[in-house]
Amino acid sequence: MKLTQSTLAKLTSSKADEIFFDDELPRFGVRLREGGSRKYVVQYRHGGVARRYTIGPVATLTLEEARQRARKVLVAVDDGRNPGAEKETARAASRLLFAAVADDFLGASRLKPKSLYEYKYYLKKLWKPLHKLPLGGISRQVVASHLRIIAQENGSVTANRARSTLSSMFAWAIGEGLCESNPTIGTNVQEEKPRARVLTDAELAAIWKASPDDDYGRIVKLLMLTGQRRDEIGALRWSEIDTDAKLIALPSTRTKNGIEHQIPLSGEATAILKGCVRHRDLLFGNGPGGFAAWSRKKLELDKACNIKGWTIHDLRRTVATKMADIGVQPHVIEAVLNHVSGHKAGIAGVYNRSTYATEKRAALELWANHLAIAIAKANGANVTALRKA
Repeated sequence: MKLTQSTLAKLTSSKADEIFFDDELPRFGVRLREGGSRKYVVQYRHGGVARRYTIGPVATLTLEEARQRARKVLVAVDDGRNPGAEKETARAASRLLFAAVADDFLGASRLKPKSLYEYKYYLKKLWKPLHKLPLGGISRQVVASHLRIIAQENGSVTANRARSTLSSMFAWAIGEGLCESNPTIGTNVQEEKPRARVLTDAELAAIWKASPDDDYGRIVKLLMLTGQRRDEIGALRWSEIDTDAKLIALPSTRTKNGIEHQIPLSGEATAILKGCVRHRDLLFGNGPGGFAAWSRKKLELDKACNIKGWTIHDLRRTVATKMADIGVQPHVIEAVLNHVSGHKAGIAGVYNRSTYATEKRAALELWANHLAIAIAKANGANVTALRKA
């Protein structure tokens, strides 16, 4: 019969499986099955064997869309190709992309919750540029090149942890028969000198003043004001901001340690957020994961502020150090940073469930005032911080 949209709707069959072929396009038809499935198909022969290629469901494709796809399949058949085998090969290849294998690896792992969160952070965040690459096509050169970027942006310790996590994933993949080699083998292990760079007040002021009036500039200023991790602010969502309570509420899925985290907002931080244009849930960047142009924008900021040898993560260390210098207690600093070491480690963390919400807000307001004074001094003002007696 000649298939039309109206005849499609009327098609019925008393058989468990029947194909109604189209008079307009030979070898193309609609397959009806007993369970109610209705799909467009192409029937062809390759190597003397009858084969069938499924185009797609009738419910989601119009007849003309299905015919266009069927014509492409039939052209491939007439050229001596086997579209069905090519489709299965493509499916198999997609299952071997880095992102898919990483998901399988994380799902098969028997890691403790904290370790699992760290593995997710490295594979999902730091190795994101590899996500769309086929596992077998990732070379040592590609891994080594990105390790250098990780070390530059996050430090040598983080680069080494990212390297060991990637190596573990490839070792598992080799055991599963998904690839033949581990491209991390032969790449350099960074000399582990944990960064100790603490920016001076003058350097902070210079970075603040040089930060552009765009997404990146606002992210840098929020990192200075809050001491949070780069990706937590870079992927910030409007749904995570409580404007009435003046705080950011990060869910456990968005924190490195998997613990929900509330960040009180100082007046200056609130003002920065109010200046953001709201066009989707994500505040920054244009991609699905938030801001992404870290390397390029950092180079531009370095030139503008004329400060060398600092990283974005140094802001977090600087906030922690200088908060201690102005009198904030260590356990409050840890709460601001969402750390579970120190005062909240071991047995103390089991019984002490306080989030120190009031203390965190006071600490971040104190820090914002300190930063404002540093910026004012850099602008030539004669100001002095007044402390309570």
